[in-house]
Amino acid sequence: MLLLRWLVSALAFLALPYIVPGISVASFWTALVLALLWGLVGVTVKPLLLILTLPINLLTFGIFTFIINGFLLWLLGGIVQGFAVSGFWMAVLGAIVLSVIHMLTHWVLQKKER
Repeated sequence: MLLLRWLVSALAFLALPYIVPGISVASFWTALVLALLWGLVGVTVKPLLLILTLPINLLTFGIFTFIINGFLLWLLGGIVQGFAVSGFWMAVLGAIVLSVIHMLTHWVLQKKER
């Protein structure tokens, strides 16, 4: 199941440039690396950022989480070769699209397990 989620996440990264014009992914291998790093960043760095920004997150009813996700996506754009994000707000839009894609695929995979 973990490999399937990784593959679905990589496919979501491949679909991202078709939905968000300021993002480009060079190849399927780049998308696999992105999916792996997105998962690692989501497990390590994101919880720390969420704790540090908890007051503003509470004031915005959790919407600030999209800003954090956009920042992390923008950060990956600077780290992963073959993945480019044209600006911070394109990264935020890309993070929102990724969240929607991941939510839908999680829902489908969860229904399939039952």
